[in-house]
Amino acid sequence: MEERVMEAHVEEVLFEERKSASGPAVGVITLNVEKTLNSLTLNMVELMLVKLREWRERSDIACVFIHGAGQKALCAGGDVQALYKSSVEQPGGPCEYAEAFFEQEYRVDYLLHQFDKPVIVWGHGIVMGGGMGVFAAGSYRVVTEKTRLAMPEITIGLYPDVGGSYFLNRMPGKTGLFLALTGASFNAADALYLGLAEGFIEHEYAGEVLNALTDVAWSTGVADNQERVFDLMAGFATRSKAALPAGNVEAAALEIEQLCAGDDDLAVIKSIIAAQSENPWVQKAAATLASGSPLSARLIAEQIRRCKGLNLKAAFQAEALLSTTIIRQPEFAEGVRALLIDKDKNPAWQHASPTEVPQSLIDHHFTAPWAENPLRDL
Repeated sequence: MEERVMEAHVEEVLFEERKSASGPAVGVITLNVEKTLNSLTLNMVELMLVKLREWRERSDIACVFIHGAGQKALCAGGDVQALYKSSVEQPGGPCEYAEAFFEQEYRVDYLLHQFDKPVIVWGHGIVMGGGMGVFAAGSYRVVTEKTRLAMPEITIGLYPDVGGSYFLNRMPGKTGLFLALTGASFNAADALYLGLAEGFIEHEYAGEVLNALTDVAWSTGVADNQERVFDLMAGFATRSKAALPAGNVEAAALEIEQLCAGDDDLAVIKSIIAAQSENPWVQKAAATLASGSPLSARLIAEQIRRCKGLNLKAAFQAEALLSTTIIRQPEFAEGVRALLIDKDKNPAWQHASPTEVPQSLIDHHFTAPWAENPLRDL
């Protein structure tokens, strides 16, 4: 019985080694929980961490290809219902499951960012939250005609983690801050503009791309292999060029800069909420911020500012701290309850507006809850 349970767990994420014509294999990771849009569990990230560490050291693995099962999503995020359960069962913390999940998830994301071998991430369909963490860490990130990306944590009392503190700060102008505060979704064209993707390739070519990777004459030099991946993908991107959808972010860039002008977090949040825009995409973004957690809005702005200029390791360590303090407080659980548990979409946020969030509460969230950061050894 125990063995069968383990088998069921292993199937949440599949690992395959496809031998190439030149010898070394392509390591394929399939996020395999289609019914939850491939949302990540603690079991999945633990298995991925072990396998990625193994593949990193093996000379017979040339590159890694990551995709999601089914046609709807690479990954819709972390399994927030499991995080909710951990939060409500251990109020005030430590919330063992949730905190272990964050630590292992961030280790996976950081390892992917640092992976010297090519990592191709096929970002088809929904790529949100924890899915964005995996996607952003790839060395060749593919977006398709159906890609829909977002960091919508404002709606559940969380904040854009999984490296968002790092990669959002590296987007043009104030677009990263705007996307973090509003949870606005964006598409393939937007991802290219934001520097979050290397190429647009139609999803119908996914199988061909994977087969083509096994035909590559892989080198013993990692830099050579990165170049080979880019050369291979360029052909598929050229064939797909005409299908690229129109984006929203670049067209709204000037408006975003105006709404996010200045260094006063509260003023920026108020400015976006009060936006009188003729752009429906901006209107929707502003409405999401207005209905989201006021506490999250303040924490998001503070986190983005604090992490500006930090290296990747320091950003993940900062996220480990903030995620831990948030999960031990009630706001996140209430957000998940309203959106996903009771589904009444009527969260009772702790504060009526961002103005009412006391500075002492913000400071508390940025105060380490433990003697040593769990990611100190990254």
